[in-house]
Amino acid sequence: MNQPRHHFEKSYHIILDSIEEGVFTVDLDWRITSFNRAAEKITGVARQEAIGAPCSKVFNASVCKTNCVLRKVIKSNTPIMNMPINITRADGKRTPISVNGAILMDHRGCMIGGVETFRDLTVVNKLRQQLGRQHFFENMVSKNQKMQRLFSALPQIAESNCTVLIEGATGTGKELLARAIHYNSPKKKGPFVAVNCGALPETLIESELFGYKTGAFTDAKKDKPGRFARAQDGTIFLDEIGDISQASQIRLLRVLEEKAYEPLGSVKTASTNARVVVATRRKLAEMVEENSFREDLYFRINVIKLTLPTLSERKEDIPLLVQYFIERFNNEKEKKILGLTQNAMAVLTLHDWPGNIRELENAIEHAFVLCNGELIHLCHLPDELWPKNDVALIKTRLTLREIEKRAIIQALAKNNWKKASTARELGVHKNTLRRKIIRHGIEMT
Repeated sequence: MNQPRHHFEKSYHIILDSIEEGVFTVDLDWRITSFNRAAEKITGVARQEAIGAPCSKVFNASVCKTNCVLRKVIKSNTPIMNMPINITRADGKRTPISVNGAILMDHRGCMIGGVETFRDLTVVNKLRQQLGRQHFFENMVSKNQKMQRLFSALPQIAESNCTVLIEGATGTGKELLARAIHYNSPKKKGPFVAVNCGALPETLIESELFGYKTGAFTDAKKDKPGRFARAQDGTIFLDEIGDISQASQIRLLRVLEEKAYEPLGSVKTASTNARVVVATRRKLAEMVEENSFREDLYFRINVIKLTLPTLSERKEDIPLLVQYFIERFNNEKEKKILGLTQNAMAVLTLHDWPGNIRELENAIEHAFVLCNGELIHLCHLPDELWPKNDVALIKTRLTLREIEKRAIIQALAKNNWKKASTARELGVHKNTLRRKIIRHGIEMT
């Protein structure tokens, strides 16, 4: 009678030792009852040492004390899938793993403990970083098709010395793009001088741009070089150029045409070789039609025009941007946050982001202040991100499938239920969209 059982147990252990994922089981006292070969390799702990030991001593993970995976599984009677955590190996090395947890039953259906499978994410993370480089240009990150086309053109644009006009809503990264152009240009060793024209009073903008000589006005006690002088051999970035007056537009036009200007109070002309990159949140072509922006200046700065999409137009970038900000803030704030919970990511996906990437960055920084664990939860995000009409929906555990379905329905409605337009907005092929519509059972209106 014992022979078949012994043969089964032997086969069971052979099977467990043959898989690449770590597997271990615990009894109701949280002591390890089985530990496969992959678990030994990932943790650096020998099976003989692990068997009978408390699982918290073997894995030494921060969640063991505050958010134990198996404790949550047994308490809620609900499996946990693909939860990212960090463990400390026997040699002291911190290792990222992905964990699945479930209840362990005996042949009578009685709970006798828990089972956890886990895999080492070290290689996966390195591969992800290598693949992620395809979506980077300097400090800009995106897999959106419009942004990818922009990334591919930037090296040639940067190499030239022509004036560049960047259009985009507030918070879309216009200065970041201007810096990327500068640091990939022949003038990258020179200074990058940024000027927010919208923040300067009209009485100061000319003296700030062109400088002044002693005695040019009452408080001019000594010579002061302007921003164009400071940008010599480099790049000057004129942000919100649509906010400057007609008088300032005339003087700026001369600089662009003649590469020369006169500081206030000077009788001598100064020359500049600074490359000019301008940006605006406004539609300059419409301002020209309204006679609020000079047509000749518009044509002078509109040599190459780059338009940055809003974050709501590139929502597929949200997970990528979130991971980018998490890695950056981890370095700056010396934390070890791994990512977001499913519900927190759902909130970010459903938000319209009127403040664009800057608003998303602020939301993640806000979460870093409040989060003391390894995962950012809903409670760590700013309250204003919660959808007013979907609070009850968010509180229920949205699955990734439900998030995707909701995003597709919203995009379809936004594009008048036209599949081609919706596919372009979502950054997927129209056949892929069609299959997802069928899989989710979405009824087309």
